[in-house]
Amino acid sequence: MSGVIQALALLAVLLGGYGLKRARVFGSKDYKVMEGVVFDFTLPCAIIYSFSTNEHHLDMLWLSLFGIISSLIPLLVSYASSRHMQIRNRVFMMLNGCGMNVGNFCLPVITALLGQGASMSVIMFDIGNSLMMCAGMYVMTTSLLHIPQQGPVNLSNVGNIAKLPYRRLTDRHARWLRRRANIRNVLRSFYTSVPFDTYVVMVSLMVIGVRLPQWFASFFGPISNANGFCSMLMVGMLMDLPASVEDIKSVCSVIGWKLLFGILLGLAAWYLLPFEPMVRKAVVLVCLAPTAVFSTLFTDRVLGNAKLAGFTLASTGILSLMLITILNELISI
Repeated sequence: MSGVIQALALLAVLLGGYGLKRARVFGSKDYKVMEGVVFDFTLPCAIIYSFSTNEHHLDMLWLSLFGIISSLIPLLVSYASSRHMQIRNRVFMMLNGCGMNVGNFCLPVITALLGQGASMSVIMFDIGNSLMMCAGMYVMTTSLLHIPQQGPVNLSNVGNIAKLPYRRLTDRHARWLRRRANIRNVLRSFYTSVPFDTYVVMVSLMVIGVRLPQWFASFFGPISNANGFCSMLMVGMLMDLPASVEDIKSVCSVIGWKLLFGILLGLAAWYLLPFEPMVRKAVVLVCLAPTAVFSTLFTDRVLGNAKLAGFTLASTGILSLMLITILNELISI
């Protein structure tokens, strides 16, 4: 019962963030402030706190591999199954239907439901998931659909094509410059992500067998506890209503897509992962994660439509919160 109450409290914070924005207490762009607080402050502290307070073993890196697979397979399947869709809808589906919001959503929610001991499983899963979320899904989507990476592209006047025509550069030096620029952009997406850098440092310490002192937990604990509140408030501030029936259809397609793969990946996690029931339960709940905050960023970068991606994030967030709470009560271990 206490887990349900904590989940309802997080939902109330999410709806409160949206309500305060509608009441003009927050502006339409104020979520960027909370985005900076969460990504650069509370989430890294939550990662450090979990590593300093929980037992971790190298075999848990299998969870990281499962995290990569769980983000990669939906992206590739959505690319193959959407080959008859318009490129604009295809981009939205690939960027929003395949991401998992683990660090900013599942970590505080599952920690509230299962206790601090479950956070390590969530974090190890998110290490692999972050490889796709920080840059992988953006690079793969733009590369597969032949979309330039320099900024928003006007895809409304390209007709019903499924992807842009590929323009091969004839000059070898020009091809080398483009390839170098793409690699530099990918690397920048990784090393400028504070949570990803924190993951790299913590995993490196785990591999070489370094244990963090107890004072780390005491120091980062209060900040880590704020991650759930700040994350849910940020999601609520991101929410905005769709502008057309076409937008509603796009959101519903993403929701259906995520539910399908959430069920399939959850079954795979429960029956295939070689871990104790508590670890497998945490991963099953993670598989019901909403779209990632990075999906909003990348959708805005390609389509210039952050509002619809923000509504998708908030909608899948509310649905995920309810499903995770229900499934937590159903799975007894």
